[in-house]
Amino acid sequence: MDIRRATDADQVTAAAHLFDTPPREEATRRFLAAGGHHMFLAYEEGVPAGFITGIEIHHPDKGVEMCLYELGVDAPYRRRGIATALITELAALARTLECYDMWVPVDTDNEGALATYRATGARDDGVCAVLTWEFGA
Repeated sequence: MDIRRATDADQVTAAAHLFDTPPREEATRRFLAAGGHHMFLAYEEGVPAGFITGIEIHHPDKGVEMCLYELGVDAPYRRRGIATALITELAALARTLECYDMWVPVDTDNEGALATYRATGARDDGVCAVLTWEFGA
């Protein structure tokens, strides 16, 4: 497995099958150009097999934390350690950036994601609920 930081839209486009919907070119360029936005792609034999995105969140009285925004591994490549490697890579970056923690929003019924995150050291702090405002596309 080879993990590389995504640096241009062509890399993301080549990994389009990993996303919920095809990446939009302008949104991809903005994400990659934005400070504090991070994406890593995992490759198996040169084929994009997984990705992870993280976003730094800065706050005046807390410092910086890393939000693991999204993680995806293509079905044929699951249960091979790719998700663990991607989480480890993002966590290492967060430590380098002196983030005080890393967190991830996850659906409470997503057993696979919960197991993966717990296996890499994450724990449920038991105090967070995620509420959303939807504004459309």
